[in-house]
Amino acid sequence: MGRPASARERLIVAIDTADPARAAALADSLAPACGLLKVGLELFDAVGPAAPATVSARAPVFLDLKLHDIPNTVAGAVGALLPLRPAMLTLHAAGGAAMIEAARHAAERAGAARPLLLAVTVLTSLDAAALAATGVSDPPAAQVLRLARLALSAGADGLVCSPREVAALRDALGAAPALVVPGIRPAGSATGDQARTATPAEAVAAGADWIVVGRPVTGAADPAAAAAAIVAGLP
Repeated sequence: MGRPASARERLIVAIDTADPARAAALADSLAPACGLLKVGLELFDAVGPAAPATVSARAPVFLDLKLHDIPNTVAGAVGALLPLRPAMLTLHAAGGAAMIEAARHAAERAGAARPLLLAVTVLTSLDAAALAATGVSDPPAAQVLRLARLALSAGADGLVCSPREVAALRDALGAAPALVVPGIRPAGSATGDQARTATPAEAVAAGADWIVVGRPVTGAADPAAAAAAIVAGLP
């Protein structure tokens, strides 16, 4: 999958619901207004493989399952997901180099149709204190860069990171890695459980290829209009 060629293609909207009828309605409404639709754990766990299949009939799918297990298990999971033809697929960088290498080998069975493999670095809900509670004494930015280098060297195509780390990753790693950035909150939106956020325009200006927006769009009275407003404000 190539880099986005327009502001609309930069926007990924997260369809985070356990209700398949609502997911289908959101997908119908939002597909013309964005580049991809994200299917995450909530919808996938509620509906199973039918979830990305339903959404992919409307728009390319960012399948955000954050795979994290021993290498053999993750390779098997990637292989099982390939028939769903996701455009992007996530796994946790903290799973280590061998796990990422195994995922890449499994993904390559799809040939040119394989998904972009994106390594999740540090969840956008974690701040320095929360990270320290897990045993990581370095600040989030340092841990993000450490995991980013590990993941890319093991075969990941790109990274999932918070808006706060985008500029530093571009400076350190250059233009090659695809950067997909959640934790996006339009000006005036509630941050919710997100700890490291930025506006859509700030994230793109810092070097994000794609931005991921969920509740500020899907919770709006008119989700398609909310998505269009975000796209209109992108540089």
